[in-house]
Amino acid sequence: MIRLEQVQKIYRAKSGNVTAVQDANLDIQQGEIFGIIGYSGAGKSSLIRMLNQLEKPTSGKITVAGRLISAIRGRELREARQEIGMIFQHFNLLWSRTVRENIAFPLEIAGVSKEQREKRVEELLGLVGLEGRGDAYPSQLSGGQKQRVGIARALANNPKVLLCDEATSALDPETTDQILDLLLDINKRLGLTIVLITHEMHVIQKICNRVAVMEKGHIVEMGDVLEVFRHPQQPITKRFVKQITDSEDTNEAIDHLVAKYPTGKVIRLKFVGEAVEQPILSGLMQSSKVQANILHGSISQTPGGSYGNLIVHLNGSAEDLAEAVSFIEKQQVELEVIGRG
Repeated sequence: MIRLEQVQKIYRAKSGNVTAVQDANLDIQQGEIFGIIGYSGAGKSSLIRMLNQLEKPTSGKITVAGRLISAIRGRELREARQEIGMIFQHFNLLWSRTVRENIAFPLEIAGVSKEQREKRVEELLGLVGLEGRGDAYPSQLSGGQKQRVGIARALANNPKVLLCDEATSALDPETTDQILDLLLDINKRLGLTIVLITHEMHVIQKICNRVAVMEKGHIVEMGDVLEVFRHPQQPITKRFVKQITDSEDTNEAIDHLVAKYPTGKVIRLKFVGEAVEQPILSGLMQSSKVQANILHGSISQTPGGSYGNLIVHLNGSAEDLAEAVSFIEKQQVELEVIGRG
């Protein structure tokens, strides 16, 4: 559906050239939700804006829905853009127009008849959960409702691809989850390919099938979300994964717990996929003499499966502890000793 081949973006300036994207290669499959994550200045906004040619690549090839979009201009580019919807961080709504008029705007530009526009707008109001709000103005809407209008407008022309430029970063956590659930629903209903950029790992974890990590203009890591959670390779990726698995409060609690148990071992177990549902500690208690006390636990859901963390205190003789660790290591679980007596 989307392919980038050796794409580079350089901004020319009197003070010197700035390379925003360097040698980017991507293959995004039809119907998947693909996330691009990076901190400010990583180049992710430049990359996503090249997918609909709001930014022109300095070099390289970009293919979207079968069109070599990096090589077309004029009318052909305008037609190609109708197949690519985009939603923005700050909504970009027309404040003097109602919700209906905002959603209908791209249909007007495309020359769709009034009757067809009205029918399509009503369909979209229902799809994004804004029934009864069609005559409201953007100033009368909450942030989440404004973004729903933005999503409906982006879907007006039945695009094949939906680009999301930090679409949830201006929203509170609860509203963020609601918008992410809406995007998941749209993806399933319409089979739409969604590409989103973000600096929040929670967004990637909740809805993305695969993720690319950007740093200083380069794609430094890429893979299935669950695999990236399980085995982050680059330091920048490990920082993002810790947003979910190792919050500051959790680390403080673990330090306190380690100090509280001077004997035995405090271990961290990481579960992925089916292993989350396995009664590993129950089996451990039945097969060894150690005492196991659960100190902390969490489970995160991704589209590819579950990912869990468990902090456990094991107590017993040195021999029993060694046998317990050996037993756990034979299961589908990663084990890390984080404290010992």
